[in-house]
Amino acid sequence: MTKKNKRRGNMEEEEKKEAEELSEEVKETKAVEAEDKADEAVALSERVKELEDKVAELNDRILRDAAETENYKKRLRQDKENAVKYANESLIRDLLDPLDNFSRAIEAADKSQDVETIKKGVEMVENQLKTILSTNWGLEQFSPEGEDFDPSEMEACMVREEEGLDKEKVLQVFMKGYKLHGKVLRSAKVVVGKPKGN
Repeated sequence: MTKKNKRRGNMEEEEKKEAEELSEEVKETKAVEAEDKADEAVALSERVKELEDKVAELNDRILRDAAETENYKKRLRQDKENAVKYANESLIRDLLDPLDNFSRAIEAADKSQDVETIKKGVEMVENQLKTILSTNWGLEQFSPEGEDFDPSEMEACMVREEEGLDKEKVLQVFMKGYKLHGKVLRSAKVVVGKPKGN
C-alpha cells in the first residue's frame, strides 16, 4: 500500500469516525429533544389537568351560589308575604281592648235601662279607641267647622251663598276628616259658605 493510499485510508477512517460521532451527536440531540418534548407534554398534561380541576371547582361554586341565591330569593318572598300578611298585627292587637269594651257595653245595655250610663260607657270606649289610634298610630281627627275652605283637606258636599263672608268658609261638617302622620287619609265632608254675589 502506498503512502497515498494509506493516507486516503486514514482519511476515510477519520471521516468515518467523524460521521459516527456526528451520528451519535444527532442521536443524542434527538433523544434530548424527545425527552424535552416528553417533559413538555407531561407539563402540558399536568397544566390541562390543573385547569380542568379549576373549571370543575368554579362550576361547582357557580352552582352552589345559584342555589344560595334562589334560596335567598325564596326567603325574601316568604318574608315579604309574612310582612304583608301580618302588617296590621300590632294595630289589631291594640284594638282588641276597645273591642272587648264594646262587647261589655252591649251586655250592660241588655241588663240596664239607664241610658245615660250606657252612653258614658260608649263614650269611654270611643275615647279609648281615639287615644290608641292617635298615640300608637299617628291618626288625627279634624273637624274644620268655621275654618277657611281647603280643597286639599275637605270635600264640599254642598255650597251655599252666605252674607257677611269675604271668602269660602266651612259652615257645617257632615263627616270629620282624618290624617295619618299629617297625610289626609279621608277628607272632611262639609257644607261650604260662599260670599254672596261672587
